[in-house]
Amino acid sequence: MPLEAGLLEILACPACHAALREEPAADGQDAELRCTADSGCGLAYPVRDGIPVLLVDEARRPA
Repeated sequence: MPLEAGLLEILACPACHAALREEPAADGQDAELRCTADSGCGLAYPVRDGIPVLLVDEARRPA
């Protein structure tokens, strides 16, 4: 289930404060929110049961 556009507008990466975009997860499960900063961290935060988990410790590092 996609996140509401209004929610995506106000969410920011907890690590570098850049905007986030919704993408399908690498493992094919729920979606994830990826940091959009060009020179930022590039972290991908999981979305579990429609709830974004914006914890740096839970984020997946870029490959």
